[in-house]
Amino acid sequence: FSGIKAMPNWRATYTGLTRIPSVASKFSNISLSHGYNGTLSMNSYNSALSFADPLVLSAPGFIDTISGNYVPFFLVPNITIQEQFMPVFGFDVTTVSQMNLKFEYRKSRQLSLSLIDYQLSEVKSTEWVFGGSFRKRGVRLPFKLPGMKGKKLENDINLRLDLAFRDDVQSNSRLDQENNYSTGGQKVITIQPSIDYILNNRFNVKLYFDQRRVIPYISTSAPTVNTRAGIQIRISLAPQGQ
Repeated sequence: FSGIKAMPNWRATYTGLTRIPSVASKFSNISLSHGYNGTLSMNSYNSALSFADPLVLSAPGFIDTISGNYVPFFLVPNITIQEQFMPVFGFDVTTVSQMNLKFEYRKSRQLSLSLIDYQLSEVKSTEWVFGGSFRKRGVRLPFKLPGMKGKKLENDINLRLDLAFRDDVQSNSRLDQENNYSTGGQKVITIQPSIDYILNNRFNVKLYFDQRRVIPYISTSAPTVNTRAGIQIRISLAPQGQ
């Protein structure tokens, strides 16, 4: 496989906007990002026992009487190409008041070529990712918690919300035909809010909610909703330094 040329992957990040004085007075961090990742893989391959090169040209010289095709040196049943722009464009902004905003626009596709039935399957995905968090000290609660002297929190509380929307489209085509037909697809919506509070250097309490909704394009698949919610308590048993 010496004829296969590897494509380079890359990632670019720019953080120079905070060098502008008028911007640095309002934002502690501004990061712009762009990245690409591509892979080429095959499940397996075997040497063809009926391969022949009578003219010594390093090329197939024997035609299969059943399929009418040349017999190659390697028999490759499947080839998969996966490309991802992770992201096409993204930014991560943090203000001086500890508010964080994040956005990413992603594109990806996966091509699977079957050399057994000569079909090409393609999955295209478009995804929008939104995120935001806010850290605040001394938040006043509308109620009083056990063990507290008042309604005002002494430590930092971190509020976070992550949203994601992905659109997947699946299609199939045969190499001996010009038509391309859709075989499926789905829309995936994810919502993840959470509240994180550090009681002290040993205890951390987190309230979380995670919902994933899948809406298929075809009627043979039913829409699904997976929801998780709860309270997570972390206790550190490591000895504290004097």
